[in-house]
Amino acid sequence: MRVVIAEDLALLRDGLIRLLSAHGFDVVEAVGNGPMLREALFRHRPDVAVIDVRLPPTLTDEGLRVALEARKAHPGLPVLILSQYVDQLYARELLSDRAGAVGYLLKDRVGEVEQFVESVRRVAAGGTAMDAEVISQLLMRKQRHEPLAALTPREREVLAMMAEGMSNAAIAARAFVTDKAIGKHTNNIFAKLGLPPSDDHNRRVMAVLAYLEAKPVLRKKDGSA
Repeated sequence: MRVVIAEDLALLRDGLIRLLSAHGFDVVEAVGNGPMLREALFRHRPDVAVIDVRLPPTLTDEGLRVALEARKAHPGLPVLILSQYVDQLYARELLSDRAGAVGYLLKDRVGEVEQFVESVRRVAAGGTAMDAEVISQLLMRKQRHEPLAALTPREREVLAMMAEGMSNAAIAARAFVTDKAIGKHTNNIFAKLGLPPSDDHNRRVMAVLAYLEAKPVLRKKDGSA
């Protein structure tokens, strides 16, 4: 599986190369700034790209912007974004094209090696991998008149786990219920969110997007990512 890495900190970049290579990935290029990332993505069309939000020259959201540009040119290009802090706007922008194959994780998750590698594989396979901390903050910001108000507490829990990128089988295992029960919950979620029958993977992405859009954006006062 071919990977492009974008991280401006040399030690972390080297660590990502070593980690992913040790787990069978082929790191075709590792770069440290936005222009080099743009060139690498368009040249290699990798199976997945692992990208830091903040890259030179702007050190703001350069990595995310280049990723979105590449996905616009090549819809569905798998991208896993790494960030120092939670920012729901970034997660929402990644999901906005409804193409799937996206992830948004805090950098701390890199240290949880097995889970991190599984997230990279999931995104490469076309799934989503949203950081549990993002989901936690969303759940703490409930609003009375939001589009998700019709969901039951259990359906909210299932949708939160869907947002993390978990399959129905994985959700069932965590919730200690049957796959059939989770299938019923997901169908109820789709119906209540007004998502008509279509490709199930696409409906999951759209449900997660609705979940993110139903909450106000949380930004750090200093604009850090």
